[in-house]
Amino acid sequence: MFPGIGTLVNVVTVLLGTVIGVLVGHRLTQRTRDVVTDGLGLVTLLIAALSAASITDASWAAAVGDSAPMLIVLGSLLTGGILGSVLRIEDRLEGFGSWLQAGLHARAGGREESADRQRFIEGFVSSSLVFCVGPLTVLGSLNDGLGNGPDQLFLKAALDGFAAIAFAASLGWGVAASAIAVLVVQGSLTVLGAALGDILPDPHLAALTTTGGLMLVGVALRLLRIKQLPVGDLLPALLIAPLLTQVVIALR
Repeated sequence: MFPGIGTLVNVVTVLLGTVIGVLVGHRLTQRTRDVVTDGLGLVTLLIAALSAASITDASWAAAVGDSAPMLIVLGSLLTGGILGSVLRIEDRLEGFGSWLQAGLHARAGGREESADRQRFIEGFVSSSLVFCVGPLTVLGSLNDGLGNGPDQLFLKAALDGFAAIAFAASLGWGVAASAIAVLVVQGSLTVLGAALGDILPDPHLAALTTTGGLMLVGVALRLLRIKQLPVGDLLPALLIAPLLTQVVIALR
């Protein structure tokens, strides 16, 4: 199989899951849709906890010291959050979702209901973050690019397909737009893996996984309607965490 097949399969499962979810969603009451979203939020919280547990990774502690991992994650989130807010990443994601919604769902006369627009944006942003933030995204895409096989991405595709059903049942067609984010993010990482080889040693991967896990907590809080954290603004932290790990290793 050729590099990139895992990402293509992932895109297909997201689109297929969205269609199924929308068809089922029309037959569900708003109360049932809310319960589905709450269940997805709880599962996202569980996945986030498992990812964040990588802060106890032995290779990471050995490379940077026992007390450094927590400080690295803190520094990554703070620095990444500042950079993301300056770049207005969350606003740009929402703006892109709004533009897609206006183009795909424009009504007669060009007027849109604010509730429909917000639902589309929330579906696009929340599902994009869930599908694109996590260890399987990075590991699977890099391994696919390295020629080690797309097995991890196939697993992720199956998980994302079921998640897309749950998302779309509650949030509608905006979930389908997240397939674009999956294609861009995973496709870019696959190309990076093919060009640069294995660029993430175990300590750096643990830093990225832990930071991504905490960001998924923010996504879960959004899905559970507890707090609308601007998780998109924190995305630069995924790049900063491995860099800070390397800095600490170099200084020891």
